[in-house]
Amino acid sequence: MLNGKSVLITGGTGSFGKQYVRTILNRYTPRRIVIYSRDEMKQFEMSQEINSPVLRYFIGDVRDRDRLNRAMRGTEYVIHAAALKQVPAAEYNPTECVKTNIHGAENVIHTAIENGVEKVIALSTDKAASPINLYGATKLVSDKLFVAANNLAGGHKTIFSAVRYGNVVGSRGSVIPFFRKLIQDGATALPITDPRMTRFWITLQQGVDFVLKNFARMKGGEIFVPKIPSVRIVDLGRAMAPNLPQHVIGIRPGEKLHEVMCPADDAHLTLEFEDHFVIRPSIVFFHTDMDYNINQLGERGEAVAEDFSFNSGTNSHFLNVEEIQEYNRISNV
Repeated sequence: MLNGKSVLITGGTGSFGKQYVRTILNRYTPRRIVIYSRDEMKQFEMSQEINSPVLRYFIGDVRDRDRLNRAMRGTEYVIHAAALKQVPAAEYNPTECVKTNIHGAENVIHTAIENGVEKVIALSTDKAASPINLYGATKLVSDKLFVAANNLAGGHKTIFSAVRYGNVVGSRGSVIPFFRKLIQDGATALPITDPRMTRFWITLQQGVDFVLKNFARMKGGEIFVPKIPSVRIVDLGRAMAPNLPQHVIGIRPGEKLHEVMCPADDAHLTLEFEDHFVIRPSIVFFHTDMDYNINQLGERGEAVAEDFSFNSGTNSHFLNVEEIQEYNRISNV
């Protein structure tokens, strides 16, 4: 699929971008991979970790449409991973979050169309479903922009979809590195926000593989959601430090007890496939009437129940302590 193709990754020096690059270099022979990000030190460090003649590093911000337009020339596939993701930082700096997560998304859309990109997948988050914090709200807007972009493309060939998933095991800013540091520093107890709290759980490689598969599946306009397990935060604490007590500190601003990836309000738009869900567009594209029940790989989906919700607290699959430890092990965290 990516053999001989040019791929651009916004925010490409993050955890996802680096693993994505390693994966496509192992599986394909791309013509070029463009890492587009704004931190020159992270680009330098990544260039020391991953050495390939097809890699190109562009310093730039998704807020800068002209620079993004130049970086995207001659590109067939785009993964939009750049975002401001820290919930507390977004609450304190709302305008900056809007500029990157919303206006940056608009810039990716327009430059992709202008450059004749074939396919664009934007990375979303479970926090975009029924959001209660600014980060989630901006990502919901971003999702809506990428879905509607299939109308904006008009007669152009570019198609857009989004991938939504939950907490990535051990990614930068996740709870695992935080817990590990506390343990290494000799903490006498682990702080737990709420003993009822649950989260969706996915490894970095699973996230990368899901995005790759959806490039082959997509027709344009879908929000793809993987079927992934949940974890209880208390079980995560036990998995990492079975002998440490836990003390409850309360939910932080902008946090939920449970996360949702397919809201009940979108049940009438949701299709269930063997290993994933698809949330269909709520709008009708003027240029075509697409049947999302069968994707480009020939996989068939079925409508979910009218009250269906994919919620981390009511998920049918929870990882136990031993399984959490195995996830941590395979993720090298």
